Amino acid sequence: MSWLRRIALGLLLALPLLLAAALWFVPRMTDWNEHRDRLAILAAGRLGQPVMLTGPVKLTLLPQPMLEAGGVTIGGAQGSAPDGGISIQAEALRLRLDLGALLRLQLEPREVVLVGAEIRLPWPPTSGQSFRPPPWLTELRGRIEDSRIAIGSVMLDDVTAELAAGSATDALNIDGRFRWRGLDTSFRTTIGRPGWDDAAPLNLTVSAASASLSASGVLLPEGGFEGSIQGGGSDLAALLPGPGGSFRLRGKLSATADLLTASELTMDLGGSPVRGAATLRLAPVPRLDVALVTGRVVLDPWVAALRNASAPRLPFGIDLSAEAATLHGITLRRLRAAAFVEGERLTLSDISAILPGDTEVEMSGVTTVGLPAAGGAGRKLEMAIRFHGTALRATLLALGLRLDATDPTLLRQGEGRMRLVLEESQAAMPEFVATIDGARVSGAGVLRFGARPALGLGLNFDHLDLDGWLPEQVNLLSLATGNPGWDANLRLAAEQAQWRGVSMERLSVDAALEGGRLTARRVAARIAGADLALSGTMAPGASGAPARLTDMALEATAPVARPLLAFMPGTWDETAPITNQPLALRVSANGPLNALALRTGLDLGEARLEANGTLDALAPRYAGSLTLRHPGAQRLISEMLGLPLPLWLGEGSFSVISGISIGRGGAQADHFDMVAGEARLGGQLTLALAPAARPRLTGRLQAERLPLPAPKGGEEPLPLWPLSWVDADLTVTAAQLLAPWLPPMQQFTGSLRLNGGVLQLDQAQAMLRGGQWEGAATLDSTAVPPMLDLQSRLGGIGLGGPLAGTPLDISTGQLEGDVSLKATGHSPAAMLSTLEGAARLGVRNGVMTGADLASALRVASQPDAAEKELRHALLNGATGFDRLEAMLRLRAGRAEVEQGSLMLNDQAAAGVAGEIDLAHGGVDLVLTLMPPEGPPFGLRMAGPLRQPRLVPDLADWLRWRAERP
Repeated sequence: MSWLRRIALGLLLALPLLLAAALWFVPRMTDWNEHRDRLAILAAGRLGQPVMLTGPVKLTLLPQPMLEAGGVTIGGAQGSAPDGGISIQAEALRLRLDLGALLRLQLEPREVVLVGAEIRLPWPPTSGQSFRPPPWLTELRGRIEDSRIAIGSVMLDDVTAELAAGSATDALNIDGRFRWRGLDTSFRTTIGRPGWDDAAPLNLTVSAASASLSASGVLLPEGGFEGSIQGGGSDLAALLPGPGGSFRLRGKLSATADLLTASELTMDLGGSPVRGAATLRLAPVPRLDVALVTGRVVLDPWVAALRNASAPRLPFGIDLSAEAATLHGITLRRLRAAAFVEGERLTLSDISAILPGDTEVEMSGVTTVGLPAAGGAGRKLEMAIRFHGTALRATLLALGLRLDATDPTLLRQGEGRMRLVLEESQAAMPEFVATIDGARVSGAGVLRFGARPALGLGLNFDHLDLDGWLPEQVNLLSLATGNPGWDANLRLAAEQAQWRGVSMERLSVDAALEGGRLTARRVAARIAGADLALSGTMAPGASGAPARLTDMALEATAPVARPLLAFMPGTWDETAPITNQPLALRVSANGPLNALALRTGLDLGEARLEANGTLDALAPRYAGSLTLRHPGAQRLISEMLGLPLPLWLGEGSFSVISGISIGRGGAQADHFDMVAGEARLGGQLTLALAPAARPRLTGRLQAERLPLPAPKGGEEPLPLWPLSWVDADLTVTAAQLLAPWLPPMQQFTGSLRLNGGVLQLDQAQAMLRGGQWEGAATLDSTAVPPMLDLQSRLGGIGLGGPLAGTPLDISTGQLEGDVSLKATGHSPAAMLSTLEGAARLGVRNGVMTGADLASALRVASQPDAAEKELRHALLNGATGFDRLEAMLRLRAGRAEVEQGSLMLNDQAAAGVAGEIDLAHGGVDLVLTLMPPEGPPFGLRMAGPLRQPRLVPDLADWLRWRAERP
């Protein structure tokens, strides 16, 4: 019996093992798929929801009873659950079963696990629907792993959560985490059981990115939620595209089917109190909108956050109102701004503010495509801006613009609009229209960023005051060769412009600065009725060499030269006829600034000036040739000076050909040849310039034929003011000198000096009709009135014709004598009226025409002399004489003959007396003859100097003749 007991004991010991093995292997070896439908019916009856099993079904009893089914659908597919309830589709459903109930063939789940589930929950619950936990969550625990939950149109990914429910009256607690639009979030929810009014209490706490929000309230039976919200965190930027920093908020919260609204919010953002509201729109697409009202806000962190923000997790809009705001140190008042971010697009609208200087600014319709942090290729910010202000200068200074070089009276008031486009590589202004200080301005521009910024700007003005915008000294050379590190392309146009007192019409500037290379494609304007155009390029030289001009051209044309000549160097008589002639100027230059090849052509009426040479603009210094031509010398001088034709020049053309050099120290004509009518002149001239001193002209003048004009009489003041402009020391020689009232002089030499307004002619001498002439003269224009001093000596000058052209004149003989005269006055007439001095004149071996004095003496000596014969001899014929001498004294323009005698055959035949009134043009001279017997008789010449009359004076002699026996 002992072996039986051993066998029984062994079976007893092996039974648990066999039972355990059976519980382990039998369920796994059993094909439960045949019972799939039965199990689905049993699960549906227990869960209170339709259940569909399409995948494999497995049952394990060890280590604990577990039913696992694949391809599970609970409550209907894709929202087809009855009454709009919960819809669940899962990869697997695991139920931990109660072993005792299972042995009784009953399914009593103690834990439900959904793996890879797609759970759709209706939001908010529809009217009349109680939000109750499903029956299968009563008195058990549930868990969701690697699932997705759709609440309305909101999708939560990577959901892992635990659900716990007690009895039918206990609340449902849900704890877990999920990912929503890339943000990892944890949550805790408590949903109470509905009360008698079918309203279920709800408490929700969501934590993400160092921030948390808590909402508490009730789920309304008609759908939606009403309650309150509060929260805070340490980093607002982790939730919204805004600045970092702590925040707190409190307010009311309500929810409907497609909208969550937080109203009456009181917030603390970085220590600043803020009021506002927020809405989260769920349909048709999620969108969050926030409205903030604050007393003062610093905008820099908000702007930086928006510029650097990546694509937000959902469309986000913000509306900000602030009484004061600070941006880059600039205070803005009454700020209102609205921004909306969706994906990579930022839209700004209804932006308005008051800038410093009370300038009002409005912006709207501004959009950015491609946020910087999103790496979009088309990053662009477009803005439409309007402004209005009465102190624009104060506004621009507050914005950081440097206006030191501009007139302080500019930029006082203005209004306008513009479009601004900001991109990663450039800032563009496609449109700009404004009225600044009463002048209309329009145009466009672009600024390209980079290692070498480039500015392109085109502006149109109806009036432009360049004096106010440009510094007093604009150094184009420094601008071109300085290479400022930026490039520019400039196009300006102005109907009216003003610069340094010059009025311009239709001004246009098309210029560029690139790599230190200054290019004037065309600069044109109409100035004083003339059309001017400038073009060319100035580029810096290589290795420190001087800058270089290429294809520089200046052109000026005017139908009338007079208005334009006022802007040219020198003094021009505006009444001169030549100023009414058309003008054409052409200047071209090429080469480095220290060796510019310069060509100049000027046409003024029929006059043509050409200059070709080399200009050192750095010294500065010029050397080259100059040519001036005109077909008529008389007409040229008459047109230039506004005088009658200078007939004394004679017929002929005018031309000057000279080699010249000009520098800081003055100018020099190494050689020049001038032809003016009959004048032929050449020589060498040097003009020296010194600081604080008058220019000084030195050199020599050599003439083949040099005609001189006759002094102009009259009451007009003499133009002596040019004598104070320059000092001079010139040596003058002339093969033939044609002076007024004198025969042609031969071999003239003299020294002409001008010093401090005093003109002197020294050491002047010439051959005159076989004799010698010497003279000197001084004209002091500084004296008051001006003073003239003349000294002259005559020796052996032959008379080849009448000396004075009067009825009684000297026609032949040899003239000699000395003359010393002085005069003062501002006009020629005044000079004549104040003329004084002395003169000694003599004529040898001459002939006097108009009277036969020898015959008159012979007739008077005859006893039977007849009066008729005597008168005929005095009024006709000629008298040859050995010597005629006269001493004259000049006072107040009258020449009085103090001593005068006429010698016939070495005997005194007649005396000369009387005076000549040079100032008034009168003469009264008397020749007195002494006959051998009887009283003297004579011949009187009196009347106007140009047409005097001869009257014999015979009264005493006739009386004597009558008294004789």
